Amino acid sequence: MKVLIVEDSPELARNMQDYLDREGYVTEWSPTLYDAQDKLLAFDYDCVILDLMLPDGNGLDLLHALKKENISCAVLILSAKDALDDKIKGLNLGADDYLTKPFHLPELNARLKAIFRRRVLHGDTTLVVNELKVDTDQHEVYVHDTLLSLTRKEYDLLLYFLTNTNRVLTRQSIAEHLWGDYTDSLANFDFVYQHIKNLRKKISEADGKDYLETVYGLGYKFVTHRP
Repeated sequence: MKVLIVEDSPELARNMQDYLDREGYVTEWSPTLYDAQDKLLAFDYDCVILDLMLPDGNGLDLLHALKKENISCAVLILSAKDALDDKIKGLNLGADDYLTKPFHLPELNARLKAIFRRRVLHGDTTLVVNELKVDTDQHEVYVHDTLLSLTRKEYDLLLYFLTNTNRVLTRQSIAEHLWGDYTDSLANFDFVYQHIKNLRKKISEADGKDYLETVYGLGYKFVTHRP
């Protein structure tokens, strides 16, 4: 899951990033409302962790902007104990959940996983596409009954395809989803091809079909129906 943390406290943001990165997330940080709006217009995120009290405005303004620009991503609000009205306004504006400060990082992780299950997996913890099954709690992938040995990036890549079946994903969007801000420092996206090649090989060796289709000049697509 690719997450944008909108939080003006560098220490809290760093703690969240360090923890979530270890849990397998790709995280980026925006310390201001303006920077967050800039990132959300330029890149795709699965979820925004949104502090309501920002130095240049109220986090609720970002929710208004998401709605206005038709940007589809989950939002987890961070709020103070006495900010009940803002929590209610945020939920009414489309936020998925809220967490009251101070909080424990494992609870943050649990809330993010719950949001992902509701929005993408319809409340389940597994995702099944034909002979492929992904256990999102254990980060395991099976082809038929064979457990695949995938790297973290290969797992993230396959999950990205499975949650965007039959849609063309550009090499740039794949790179940004897997590496976040680090993508800006890359000379090219050739490594995307290598990851896809490895993923194809591992699925094929477990007697799975090749659902990954190259769309020349654009990117790749996971096609769910194969003869």
